[in-house]
Amino acid sequence: MAKKAEVEFYDVKTRKKVSIDEKNVLKTTFTTKTGQTRYGFRGKTADGRMLTKFVSKADWDKAKYPVEKK
Repeated sequence: MAKKAEVEFYDVKTRKKVSIDEKNVLKTTFTTKTGQTRYGFRGKTADGRMLTKFVSKADWDKAKYPVEKK
């Protein structure tokens, strides 16, 4: 049996690491005030909250998740 693909996020509200199914994960970018671009994944929890995990550009480019529409 194949293992379900999940991404691990840290939930600040519950102060625990949580695993979110890949189908609920999106790729996103953030631009800082100084113009720097940060890369991240956003995952939706069972109760509808969005969690963010910052990743390197290489990991962001390698990931096959859809890009979040802003």
